[in-house]
Amino acid sequence: MAVSANRLELLQIADAVAREKVIDRQIVLAAMEDAIQKAARSRYGSETEVRAEINPRSGEIRLSRLLLVVDEVENDATQISLVDARRRNPAAQAGDYIAETLPPFDFGRIAAQSAKQVIVQKVREAERDRQYEEFKDRIGEIVNGVVKRAEYGNVVVDLGRGEAIVRRDELIPRETFRAGDRIRAYVYDVRREVRGPQIFLSRTHPQFMAKLFAQEVPEIYDGIVEVKAVARDPGSRAKIAVISRDSSIDPVGACVGMRGSRVQAVVGELQGEKVDIIPWSHDPATFIVNALQPAEVVKVVLDEDSERIEVVVPDDQLSLAIGRRGQNVRLASQLTGWDIDILTEAEESERRQKEFVERTELFMNALDVDEVVGQLLASEGFSSIEELAYVETSELASIQGFDEDTAAEIQDRASSYLAAREAELDGRRRELGVADELKEVEGVTTAMLVAFGENDVKNVEDLAGCATDDLVGWTERKDGETIKQKGYLDGFEVSRADAEAMIMAARVKAGWIEAPAEPEAAEGEESGEA
Repeated sequence: MAVSANRLELLQIADAVAREKVIDRQIVLAAMEDAIQKAARSRYGSETEVRAEINPRSGEIRLSRLLLVVDEVENDATQISLVDARRRNPAAQAGDYIAETLPPFDFGRIAAQSAKQVIVQKVREAERDRQYEEFKDRIGEIVNGVVKRAEYGNVVVDLGRGEAIVRRDELIPRETFRAGDRIRAYVYDVRREVRGPQIFLSRTHPQFMAKLFAQEVPEIYDGIVEVKAVARDPGSRAKIAVISRDSSIDPVGACVGMRGSRVQAVVGELQGEKVDIIPWSHDPATFIVNALQPAEVVKVVLDEDSERIEVVVPDDQLSLAIGRRGQNVRLASQLTGWDIDILTEAEESERRQKEFVERTELFMNALDVDEVVGQLLASEGFSSIEELAYVETSELASIQGFDEDTAAEIQDRASSYLAAREAELDGRRRELGVADELKEVEGVTTAMLVAFGENDVKNVEDLAGCATDDLVGWTERKDGETIKQKGYLDGFEVSRADAEAMIMAARVKAGWIEAPAEPEAAEGEESGEA
């Protein structure tokens, strides 16, 4: 076929390919130009710099080769002398390129096959880029497709303008799909890979449920009701927390719908997965109590630093609160982001009694008092010797059976005990080789110095090189369970902010960073104004 053959047919082919592959017509024409250039190089020599241009309106093809303007020609195929170049263009300078028109030529069989491969490759790349650009912005959406095939438990889905995959672990347990079935799933990842864009779908993702509710509940779609959190045990049970921005609208009722029509539509899509709809609350305790429904909660105790909560339930409610195989408490923990410990009233009473005995024994041994006095102090809420040493004497004297002399004596004994323990800890600190300068870091106690020494933190530089996690530990999720990794100061009541302040103070002391500037006094104070 001559290159100058049917121009109209060339444009028609470009238009047809662009429509079929849903890509820009100009990309197809550029691929054709590249193919013609490659074929022309095989005709005129691979070192020849050939350019092909297709007129997008007329289909006319223009072939030219670029020649480099030089003072002395070494290769006629790629260079032209400055004298010859100025005959064609008087303004030509050395280093410029001159375009020389080439005549049309006939494609050979091999050249045509090679040109075809170039066009197919370029069009395929453009199609992949189009798919990636289209679907990367659809992450977080629900898409509908037709099952193309199922292989090794994975389901390949035809989305019309792309192909996606639902991996076996992203399918709801016990559900099966065959070729031709319609499927609805959540786009959770789109990756650009060598074999083309990979679109990953999921039917087990928590947000799949949230998006299904948004489709079924107009109030969620309009933003009046907001889905705050979702936790799922796919195919079995799920919890979803909702809140209303309009006080006149009940968020739970809106999601349930008339006679449960809305929630049943979601349950049907999720193969009968039971859904608990829970009102979200800013107060963690209230939210966690709601999340443990249908179990009743008697009391909660929060530890905000470690995000743990202790929940006390009636003895007959324990199995309901925990759920089958721990499902209820596990979903509540996922929903709220808190670690939940569940105790019965009997267990909590037993633990409180044990703590009371331990505190009583601590006071008896440390203060050298009898059991009655130890029990009195424990029952008044004192939990440490430090509290007794530094509390107001009048507060101790107000305990029934105590007077000011007794209170003063108890405080003296507490102070003596703390001083003796301090001396013992300081001796241990010296044995471990912990430097004196580390005592000067604000917030560090002698007991902490011993803990540092036992973990090979022996000077200011060692502490300055620590991370906050090293000091207070960290939590990580593994196989659906939260695992607490201990830090050097585990057992000390040190928050992450306190640990970070210690590390920053050590870095300032070590000269690694400058001390933060003190906030400037208000202008009124500077000028002495009242």
